[in-house]
Amino acid sequence: MLGCFLSAASAWLRLRLLVSVDVVLRLLGFLMAATLAARGGDGAGTLVSVCATVGMVADLAREVGGPQVAVHALMGPGVDPHLYRATASDLVRLQRADLILYSGLHLEGRMQETFERLRRSGRRVAAVTDGLARDRLINAGGEGQKDPHVWFDVRLWADCADAVAEALAGVRPASAEAFRSRASELKRRWDGLDRWVRGRVEEIPPTRRILVTSHDAFGYFGRAYGMQVVALQGISTVTEAGLADMAQLTDFIRSKGVPAVFLESSVSPAGLQRIAKDAGVRRGGELFSDALGTPGQKHGPFDLGTYEGMIRRNVDRIVEGLK
Repeated sequence: MLGCFLSAASAWLRLRLLVSVDVVLRLLGFLMAATLAARGGDGAGTLVSVCATVGMVADLAREVGGPQVAVHALMGPGVDPHLYRATASDLVRLQRADLILYSGLHLEGRMQETFERLRRSGRRVAAVTDGLARDRLINAGGEGQKDPHVWFDVRLWADCADAVAEALAGVRPASAEAFRSRASELKRRWDGLDRWVRGRVEEIPPTRRILVTSHDAFGYFGRAYGMQVVALQGISTVTEAGLADMAQLTDFIRSKGVPAVFLESSVSPAGLQRIAKDAGVRRGGELFSDALGTPGQKHGPFDLGTYEGMIRRNVDRIVEGLK
């Protein structure tokens, strides 16, 4: 008798565990929609809660959203988005957000399934790179995969502001024109940043415009600003470099007379440090690749926790290291 009871209890528990997460998420979406309706229409007068993945996306949301948004970035300084797994607290933040923004192009590879599940449950989820024409993106292997590190071409990343404005307008229609106006102003401002980058890179002698980094995150930078980019690891940091890769890169550095190599804040420095030692070249400083710097830390008048501060610090270090 006891055995039959335990068997029945076990079957009941298994049935309970089969309740889909999608159902739970749909219920949460319904309750939050009801709350919004109770506050009045599109929630005018309250801040739009935005949950972003990486710092670059969070910065876009703050710039375009202005005082009408409250933005939280899941991944802070030094975090590698290629390897990141959402925590329990992240999932709570994602479920509570009015809008979820991520970069896309498989940058946040391990979180893609979570985004799709949230979208199916009725949450507002948008990839900021979805509006970019595919022919403006760099191919990264087979099956149509594209390089996700779009932000290193300043003009290309600026065009993502339009997608952010439209995503915010979907949450707060009454403020749509304000969001679009800020996106246009941001694009004008970053056009000046793009010109500044071009001017700085021109200070490097043409034969020295070779950027050697830990992983292949700077392809858009090289294409936009006329530099050859060579990396120890590929587009993603999931696959580690082998001894043959390290030997090949060491030989390349020697043959081209590369004066310096550059570590990255979100990638292990060990491999490139060894290459620098074997090739007899200096380390040109640490670059930000897949994450911004620490908010409040300054590079001149610019905050390293912002996109513009990150770009300016990177470019200054590259120019100083190679010039």
